[in-house]
Amino acid sequence: MTAKIVDLPPLDYLREILDYNPETGVLTWRARPIEHFKSLSSCRTWNTRYAGVEAGGVGGGGYKRIRIDSIRYQAHRIAYFMHHGVEPDNIDHINHDRVDNRIENLRSVSHQKNSKNQSIAKNNTSGVTGVSLNKHAGKWLAQIKVNGKSRYLGFFDSFSDAVITRKLAEIKYGFHANHGKDV
Repeated sequence: MTAKIVDLPPLDYLREILDYNPETGVLTWRARPIEHFKSLSSCRTWNTRYAGVEAGGVGGGGYKRIRIDSIRYQAHRIAYFMHHGVEPDNIDHINHDRVDNRIENLRSVSHQKNSKNQSIAKNNTSGVTGVSLNKHAGKWLAQIKVNGKSRYLGFFDSFSDAVITRKLAEIKYGFHANHGKDV
């Protein structure tokens, strides 16, 4: 199940409450002004406890999330927005590490393009995405999913022929070089 993408708070507000280091990917809380609180003591308590501290934590799905005004946001979307000044479409973690929010590891892509850079499935038994042993036929099956449709690439006597065919199809259909790699 895909998480619903929530509109981010205004950029000026995010920059008022958070600092983003694009080289480390870390978002830290800034000291917040009194206007953000009901009382001076609440402001002092919050700033003493959180100012300068890394914001958020790892949530479901392995992504960092940050709670702002009682709403949870994905840290990678905030990082991209704060760095580029525009809200992203889907964010692709290029190296597949869901907590690596360095700007060089984040790119805004369509859902379709994001699907062309996925990690290998946890239940994969061959070690190569799109290649599986068909026990009934006693051959290796190569296939690829493009635009939501599976495409049959063939049955092969050797594992290496199936892998080569799959990798050539990935190039043909514009898959990212990291597609199918383990994290």
